[in-house]
Amino acid sequence: MRRIAVVGAGPAGAQLALGLQAHGYDVTLVTDRDPDEIRRGPVMSGQCTFDTASALQSERELGLHHWEGQAPDISGLAFSLVGPHGTPNVSWHAPLEGPARSVDQRVKCAAWLEQFADGGLGEIVLHEAGVDDLEWYARTHDLVVVCTGRGELSRLFPRNCELSPYDRPRRALALTYVTGAAPRAEEGAVHYRLVPGVGEYFSFPALAATGPCDVMVFEGVPGGPMDCWDDVRTPEDHLTRSLEILHRFFPDEYERHRHVRLTDNGGVLRDRLTPTVRHPVARLASGRHVLGMADAVVLNDPITGQGSHNAAQAATHYLDSILRHGTAEFTPHWMQRTFDNFWRGWGQWAVGWTNSLLTELSPHQRDLLTAAADLPSVAGAVAAGFDDPRTLYRWWFEEAEALRFLAEKRAQHAARFDGRTLRRALGQYATGVTVVTARAPDGRNVGMTANSFTSVSLNPPLVLWCPGKNSPSLPDFTDASHFAVHVLAADQHHLSRQFATPAADKFRGTPTTPGIAGTPLLDGAVARFQCRTVQRLDAGDHVIFLGEVEEYEAEGGTPLVFHSGHYQRATRHPDL
Repeated sequence: MRRIAVVGAGPAGAQLALGLQAHGYDVTLVTDRDPDEIRRGPVMSGQCTFDTASALQSERELGLHHWEGQAPDISGLAFSLVGPHGTPNVSWHAPLEGPARSVDQRVKCAAWLEQFADGGLGEIVLHEAGVDDLEWYARTHDLVVVCTGRGELSRLFPRNCELSPYDRPRRALALTYVTGAAPRAEEGAVHYRLVPGVGEYFSFPALAATGPCDVMVFEGVPGGPMDCWDDVRTPEDHLTRSLEILHRFFPDEYERHRHVRLTDNGGVLRDRLTPTVRHPVARLASGRHVLGMADAVVLNDPITGQGSHNAAQAATHYLDSILRHGTAEFTPHWMQRTFDNFWRGWGQWAVGWTNSLLTELSPHQRDLLTAAADLPSVAGAVAAGFDDPRTLYRWWFEEAEALRFLAEKRAQHAARFDGRTLRRALGQYATGVTVVTARAPDGRNVGMTANSFTSVSLNPPLVLWCPGKNSPSLPDFTDASHFAVHVLAADQHHLSRQFATPAADKFRGTPTTPGIAGTPLLDGAVARFQCRTVQRLDAGDHVIFLGEVEEYEAEGGTPLVFHSGHYQRATRHPDL
């Protein structure tokens, strides 16, 4: 039985430890507080966990989401770009693809620790681990994963200057957990206010240990009027200062909150943090290595609410990498590759989105936020970015892409159907998941994830797939003579994410072998078809590629399934 030490029992560490425990690993979970101390302590964040990008889904799959029906649903985003006198210049509301939820981490982490203790496998060690402790864990365990982002241990991992554009805090942060706010329209929503040059304020419903509450998050530009927390000493002073900011900058929110009270004396937090990406592998004095995860190596400002997402995504990526590694040695190369897969599949997009709001909005970003008031599809796309920041690339970041995106959304707005609801309806048709690859004329390997693959004819053997006209790889597929379709296995969801995410080299870290016309072939698929492109047909906003199968292999196995926005597994129907 493999022994793994997880140092830090925050959301990422606890989720990873529980996932490993469920798969029969002997896990040592190291934490400096027991469940009762966590519940009685101060709040740790203003977490909001979204559904569509699989953060909540990953909790459900591990049996960790115990608050269905208790935590209030967060079904939308209400956004305002506020002028200097507190009056919104632009306001709009957009629904989320699936409901988000916020559960106080004091509630969540305490419950997960107790669940781990009841699991029967492994142990909980109560003490604040230092570097010397890591030496002992590295000597007695097959792998050590460090998940704590503060203190001595995080400094083990050197700052990655290339990926960390900031060397100082970009916001003065304050959280206030309250009850007794007056009801408002669009109650179950994140209400996000942005005041250029001053800061941001957002609030949302949550579940605390005391019951339902509202979380207020203040993000003040350093040196500005919302950077005003240094003289606050007590919880009541903190609440008073919160209301003063509301009164000055968000008068409608002040009226709603003027009679609130704190959930408890621990329901406040003030902080300044520097967004930092660190190198994920640390070498101890003994020569042994440890692997960093979540806040230990990717620390984000909470301005885009990505903390819970990063924790869940990191735990999911690392768990999958450990399980697929089997009994092989956990080498520094494997550690780096594990982090790189997380970074390419999720981390870089969350960091890029967050950092984009920590600087002044560009003119095209202001245009996008303004257009969202008249175009529900644009508002929905911005809201979806909080859920899954990968969807923001490249139109949020590049002016030319923003112009193209707005033109496309205006055309859709004039169409007969609402694209959002039509996409949801089409998503009820369950499909397999494929990765389609080709060799570009200049020798580069190109690939993308597609579920539009289907068979057409047995004689001659024809198949088709349909890339979007806006796909960056479309010209390369158009110029290539051949393509290969890989029907992914259930354990290859990481490849689906990897090839669905924009990247300069989607094949990095993924071995390939050359096929017909040099087409890169991936291993492990349940079926693979090498095809010659025989026809291309224009079809609305997509192009249909018709290919004649020249070679195929079908190893079989359980396929990966995609249904209603989530990855699924195929199972035999119980009635058959």
